[in-house]
Amino acid sequence: MTKITVPTQPIEGQKPGTSGLRKKTRTFMEPHFLENYVQAIFDGIGGVAGKTLLAGGDGRYFNDRAIQVILRMAAANGAAKCVVGQGGICSTPAASNLIRKYQMDGGLILSASHNPGGVDYDFGLKFNGANGGPASEAVTDRIYAITQTIREYHILEAQDVDLSRIGTSTLGDMQVEVIDPVADYAELMQSLFDFDAIRAMFQSGFTMRFDAMHAVTGPYAKALIEGQLGAAAGTVVNGTPLPDFGGGHPDPNPIWAHELMALMTGPDAPDFGAASDGDGDRNMIVGKGMFVSPSDSLAILAANAHLAPAYKDGIAGIARSMPTSAAADRVAERLGIESFETPTGWKFFGNLLDAGRVTICGEESAGTGSDHVREKDGLWAVLLWLNIIAVTGKPATEILRDHWADYGRNYYSRHDYEDVDADSANAVMDGLRAKFATLIGQQFGPLTVSSADEFAYDDPVDGSRSEQQGIRIGFSSGGRVVFRLSGTGTVGATLRVYLEELETDPTKLDQDPQEALAHIIAAAEAMAGITTHTGRDAPNVIT
Repeated sequence: MTKITVPTQPIEGQKPGTSGLRKKTRTFMEPHFLENYVQAIFDGIGGVAGKTLLAGGDGRYFNDRAIQVILRMAAANGAAKCVVGQGGICSTPAASNLIRKYQMDGGLILSASHNPGGVDYDFGLKFNGANGGPASEAVTDRIYAITQTIREYHILEAQDVDLSRIGTSTLGDMQVEVIDPVADYAELMQSLFDFDAIRAMFQSGFTMRFDAMHAVTGPYAKALIEGQLGAAAGTVVNGTPLPDFGGGHPDPNPIWAHELMALMTGPDAPDFGAASDGDGDRNMIVGKGMFVSPSDSLAILAANAHLAPAYKDGIAGIARSMPTSAAADRVAERLGIESFETPTGWKFFGNLLDAGRVTICGEESAGTGSDHVREKDGLWAVLLWLNIIAVTGKPATEILRDHWADYGRNYYSRHDYEDVDADSANAVMDGLRAKFATLIGQQFGPLTVSSADEFAYDDPVDGSRSEQQGIRIGFSSGGRVVFRLSGTGTVGATLRVYLEELETDPTKLDQDPQEALAHIIAAAEAMAGITTHTGRDAPNVIT
């Protein structure tokens, strides 16, 4: 084994988004692209000499080859040890738990989350710090700065490490430990939830369908839901992780998880349905005949968390991303606890969690989690729902309707315009910014604009400021629309439009969200001119 130093030069397009660097798989496979970014990570965190790191991913195409490169580079850069999930597999929340439990110095997580996988689709890589959470903006900025000046990287010439067998080996002077990626996570879940109550519910005839979407949570869900909780064999479907996710799109929403939705709205629906995404950090919840929006799910989980053993003494606070509906805010107000509105990106919750200011966090994009790790956790959300159903004896749909009756319903929808020309998407945003001074007081149908601004966040823990985090337009009715460019795509730009209005009239809680929000949808188009700027007369995806 020989350590070599390879001359290189900066490569364009290595600026990370909200969840690390995501590009087309073929881009990551280009000469020096992966190596440059890995070296920038190592240098950006102050080097890895003597450190212990985790490496693992969601099993998508190129995952196995990229991990071998990372291991050889870690060894060449002086790392003491790398821990790897068997077969290179490790869900993002499980990775966060492993980093925290074994006090590692961080981890490299290979995933593009809910984006499709395969040689012609997407790949991603991000660094999580010693707290188990995504790298802070300061660290991310350092990594990006190094990608712009890099001149060499270090790598070991060596044979591949056998990742198929659990055990310990060496790579140069570095120890490589291959572990069962499920065991520690399963132990953590047992400590949080009332498994006896959930198990008894399944034994009494409760039925469920969990769609793992051929992604990373398959082994986790089979071990927990079918194994430890005793759900019937076949409860978990599409449970084998595949490099291309079976040709599907591993995004747990009603569009991409359409088979689950068809089952749950059909005559043979089980009692409860759920799905998770590519790397296991997102979730979808479905009751019989009814989809539970991620914003509603966050509010319901926060309001009922005390029914699970880990949260029986209450929660410290709730945090949500700015585009997420305000439903959780009213739960926090009722409970008399703090609530926080942050930019999109789980890294913004990290300081609040570490400081003990919040216990439960969530994003409208189907990410929910708590202080048990420093990532959103799809399977955790599913298990908490099961815990609540088991203790209350109520089906998911009744829990949802009871919540609306008690707190009101935040009608909510997200309209995604995907793969939009970047200049056109920026023209939409720039046009709205130019109207801030004149929008207030304007009428759009029955709506009157009461506020218009661009969200900026001042972190209450470290004082850092994050600007240009989305444009917010508020109406005197209490409704709002948010415009934001997403940082999770790999081609062009994704323009997201978030629409919301609170309804407290008990006779109006069962409308279709698109109908209930029709006046806000019309106002959003009139203000932003999306069709004019982009040529799109409708969004690609509505959730």
